[in-house]
Amino acid sequence: MARFPKPAEGSWTEHYPELGTAPVSYEDSIDPEIYELERKAIFKRAWLNVGRVEQLPRKGSYFTKEVVAAGTSIIVCRTTSGAVKAYHNVCRHRGNKLVWNDMPLEETSGVCRQFTCKYHAWRYDLDGRLTFVQQEGEFFDLDKDRYGLLPVHCDIWEGFIFVNFAVEPEQSLTEFLGPMITDLAGYPFDKMTSRFTYRSEVKANWKLYMDAFQEFYHAPVLHANQSPTAYSKAAAEAGFEAPHYRIDGPHRLVSTSGVRAWEMPDEMRKPIEDICQSGLFGPWAKPDLGEMPPGLNPAKCDPWGLDSFQLFPNFVMLFWGQGWYLTYHYWPTSFNTHTFESTLYFPQPRTPRERIGQELAAATFKEFGLQDANTLEATQSSLESRAVEEFLLCDQEILIRHLHHETAAWIDDYQRTTAGV
Repeated sequence: MARFPKPAEGSWTEHYPELGTAPVSYEDSIDPEIYELERKAIFKRAWLNVGRVEQLPRKGSYFTKEVVAAGTSIIVCRTTSGAVKAYHNVCRHRGNKLVWNDMPLEETSGVCRQFTCKYHAWRYDLDGRLTFVQQEGEFFDLDKDRYGLLPVHCDIWEGFIFVNFAVEPEQSLTEFLGPMITDLAGYPFDKMTSRFTYRSEVKANWKLYMDAFQEFYHAPVLHANQSPTAYSKAAAEAGFEAPHYRIDGPHRLVSTSGVRAWEMPDEMRKPIEDICQSGLFGPWAKPDLGEMPPGLNPAKCDPWGLDSFQLFPNFVMLFWGQGWYLTYHYWPTSFNTHTFESTLYFPQPRTPRERIGQELAAATFKEFGLQDANTLEATQSSLESRAVEEFLLCDQEILIRHLHHETAAWIDDYQRTTAGV
């Protein structure tokens, strides 16, 4: 897809005339036929993040991932040579799911020397080769070299594992990510090994939840109960404006200023925050992570709050100025349901106080995330009524406009490409 130029500072939507300023339709969030097109045009063609290398700490480590939107399950493993590979989670004998525990639709992980099918005990090594067939002599002209596990395109950037289900990806992973994302190279992802993970099944289209985190216009209103009434009222009246937005190809960025919680008036903080010296923005004691990569804090805010990088189609990396980051994944399961996953990453705590500070930050984040999610099912049902079919977006909601524009562009490109097939 085409890349947009980096805009000058100031009003944002005007710098991207391709997006327009007219009211938008949310038909792409309520139409089952559009969802089916998204599955083919996007989730079977784009690079998708499925995890990090820390999930594969040793040779033989593996995990499975259910990618409903692509209609498949995959195995991601570290081979005996140390390489990371991905395969379709399908036995070549009768099509049984190869790796699963008690519940075949649930994801699993572990360590093994080989993968053995529960049905007829066919075995495959970590490089996907078929190594054993029960009663092999009863098969006709069996060439085990032809019946290894089907590979999935797999590549790694900065420890993030991506897969692509296309027969042949249209771009390499680096080309797909583009300069806005690759300028994050050098961030100390490998030092962020203290993890907190949340997962939820949401009865709303995947893009609606992405939209909830692509603007901060809502923050003073939706999150008002997190602050004293007088402050919340003043904040709602004043509003909030992020200092920087950027679009690069299919990906998006919003960057915000921040606050130094410990410098706020006492009545603005909760007692538990003073006790734990932590809160929404993370532990107050910022770790020394060395020089940050050039892609962070493009507006040079001081204090800097966060940068939210929205990687198309369904992956978000959100960096906090206090020295930690989190990720979001939005995995579609139907036109009006999806699985939401969030993982918070901190440096390993050195003291009990640091551990408690991380846990409070994780719990506080969860509360804010629940507030953002609380509107979604109501939004979905209202949209499905089709009582209103056009909706207004303000300048701050440019990233929302871009996500839906990009989704349509990928579908259009897919339909043109396959029109003669």
